Amino acid sequence: MWFKKIDRQPGSCRKGRATMKMPTEKIDISMFAPCGMNCKVCYKHCYHKIPCAGCSSSDKGKPEHCRKCKIKDCIKEKSLSYCFECAEYPCKLIKNLEKSYHKRYQASLIENSRFVQAHGLEHFMKQQKAKYTCPKCGGIVSMHDRECSECQEKMK
Repeated sequence: MWFKKIDRQPGSCRKGRATMKMPTEKIDISMFAPCGMNCKVCYKHCYHKIPCAGCSSSDKGKPEHCRKCKIKDCIKEKSLSYCFECAEYPCKLIKNLEKSYHKRYQASLIENSRFVQAHGLEHFMKQQKAKYTCPKCGGIVSMHDRECSECQEKMK
């Protein structure tokens, strides 16, 4: 299994949180969210005690904002797997999320989705694995805080 629970010294930060190594095999494509996010590198996934299995799975272990996601509800209503499959893409929901991610994390969910459309999901996840694996210890670098799930090294 690729996740382990760690016990830290009393008073240390993130005591008892789950941490994860990047899987040695490929990243499961189910971790690609409908909006274009790679759930494997989500801050909430990396540091949640019981990590969720991505947007496309059940709501078990997900933070509240993921359980109440309007984008996830929209694709369910339209019987789609990904937002880019919709004739209205990119819609207002995606554009608002894109603006937030671009400003806060210098990331583009629309570019992620376009890459998947052009090159496929397997290739995207391979690229993401290379981008978000900590070179120091092999942990998962969260795209949200650029911190390794294992060694807490900050990445640039």
